[in-house]
Amino acid sequence: MNALLSSHWNRGTYHSTAIGPSSRWESLHWNQNPDEPDPSPDQYHVNVLGLNSTTNSWDVLASNLSYATGKDTTLSWINANTYQYLKLETFVQDDSLFSPAQMRYWRVYHDEVPEAALNPNYNYSLYSEQLSEGDTLRFSVGIENISNLNMDSLGVKFYMYDKNRYKHNLSVVKLDSLRANRSLIASMRIDTTLGLAGENSLWVEVNPFDTLHQIEKYHFNNLGEIKFNVIRDNINPIRHVTFDAIHIMNGDIVSGNPQIAIQLHDENKLLALNDTSKFKVYLRKPGSTTSEQISFQAPLYGAAMRFTPASLPKNSCRIDWEPTLADDGTYTLEVEAADRSNNESGKFNYRIQFEVVNKSSITEVLNYPNPFSTSTRFVFTLTGNETPTHMKIQIMTVTGKIVREIMLNELGNIHVGRNITDYAWDGKDEFGDQLANGVYLYRVITDLNGEKIEHRETDIDTYFKKGWGKMYLMR
Repeated sequence: MNALLSSHWNRGTYHSTAIGPSSRWESLHWNQNPDEPDPSPDQYHVNVLGLNSTTNSWDVLASNLSYATGKDTTLSWINANTYQYLKLETFVQDDSLFSPAQMRYWRVYHDEVPEAALNPNYNYSLYSEQLSEGDTLRFSVGIENISNLNMDSLGVKFYMYDKNRYKHNLSVVKLDSLRANRSLIASMRIDTTLGLAGENSLWVEVNPFDTLHQIEKYHFNNLGEIKFNVIRDNINPIRHVTFDAIHIMNGDIVSGNPQIAIQLHDENKLLALNDTSKFKVYLRKPGSTTSEQISFQAPLYGAAMRFTPASLPKNSCRIDWEPTLADDGTYTLEVEAADRSNNESGKFNYRIQFEVVNKSSITEVLNYPNPFSTSTRFVFTLTGNETPTHMKIQIMTVTGKIVREIMLNELGNIHVGRNITDYAWDGKDEFGDQLANGVYLYRVITDLNGEKIEHRETDIDTYFKKGWGKMYLMR
């Protein structure tokens, strides 16, 4: 736009754009001519301003440079570290014709600075914009020197903002020197995105303003932002608690030296269950109203808990505890567990009551079902801390003829507590011949290290006569 501005001003100033940044200032040259034949009433001079890097304000470095003495002047005395940018200001005054002297040129000679810029066209790699919580984020980007000057070793800073706009400083890497018109690649990784569920933004800043910062022309093209989303793990882990490898029922009898195993399995293949702080185990003794937390370090009840962390990709961990429970009575075990994403293993803690009877005893042995047609198993309860070293079930006819003896090694896994045998008798004798229908008598003979195991009285004793039971074979 061209416009005529009428005024009665007799003086004024105008400024140059900012000049720089520069690594070394050399000289100033300018030429300004009066706009009338008789220049004697005209006044004009030039000032040199510098942007102070400490105060971020424009300081007057040279003033009143006249055309006669200052139109060609050195600037080498200006410290380019302090003043990376200069600005020129000219003052003109004409009290007679109000016609300012005209600037023909003004020039500043100086050494330019290099210029680095992000260049994703040279290199750009992002593992994924959608990540499962716990996955690894990997990123790389190209950096190019788009000037004709070499740069020294180049610093690159990575940081991110999470969904709450909280800043996480990630890493600062130092790359090789960036030669003129050459490129480098900056890369980084976040080993785990645990706790970063939601929308996040990753930032990369080349040549950040720190102790390694190098003067360059612009900084806006040194910054890049990359959005990525982390999908939270919302699936609860699965918990198993066993006593001597058995899932007991509430109120069951267990050994006074049980092998308690707590297993936790998580479907997440990225966040290994390897943190004991995600587990809390409590035990309440007989007669007590409070529970005490079991430590992973200090032995309690004779032993410390042992933690076996998960090994990916099978994300299962295990706690083993072999306490000595010397007091008879009812105990309460409580287990609280969560995965690495704090998903709890259940809405309520695992809680179970169990009874300890340290004295070895055995109840009467029932066969089930009774009557039976194809097979029957044997049900009984053991107390104490050890299983029998010898056990035999003798089956005989009502006339006293022994038709089958079932030994301990045939019964399968026997443990302290409630048992139902793996073995099922099929109604055949010692020779594999099928027995006839009818009533058969049986008894159980047991001992522990050569001593007879004491009988434990229960309500089912009414179905036995002097230790003999009846079973009915019906086909």
